[in-house]
Amino acid sequence: MITYTNDKKITAKELALLFESSGIHRPIKNLPRLQKMLDNSNILWTAWEEDELVGVARALTDFSYACYLSDLAVAKKYQKQGIGHKLIEMLHSQIGPDVSLVLLAAPSALEYYPKVNFEKVSNAFLRKRRPF
Repeated sequence: MITYTNDKKITAKELALLFESSGIHRPIKNLPRLQKMLDNSNILWTAWEEDELVGVARALTDFSYACYLSDLAVAKKYQKQGIGHKLIEMLHSQIGPDVSLVLLAAPSALEYYPKVNFEKVSNAFLRKRRPF
C-alpha cells in the first residue's frame, strides 16, 4: 500500500537513489547540490511503500499566484500505478485552485503530462543551466 505525505524529510542520498531508479536526469552524484535543492524547496510530497521512498514531487511556490513543479519522479517499478498523478493531485490540493502549476517536461514525459490534466503552452521561455 502506497502512502503519501508532505511531513517527512528525506536526505539527498534518498533523493539521489529515487532519481536514479526513476530514470529522471538529475545531478545524482552531487549530494550537496541535491541537499540544496531539498533545503530551498517549499513543497515536498513523497510516496512510500512501507519504508521505501518510491515517489517525489518537489516544488517552489508563493502560495498565491504560481507554483513550479521542479521534480516529479517515481521509481520505475512503481510507474504506471497512478503514483505520479496522486503526487500532483496532493500538491495541487495544497496550493489551491488560484495558483497556476507550471513545469518543464523532459522529452520522454511530453505525452504524460496532458494525461494528468496539464495543458501544453507555447508562451514559455527558458534560460538553460549549464550541463552537469
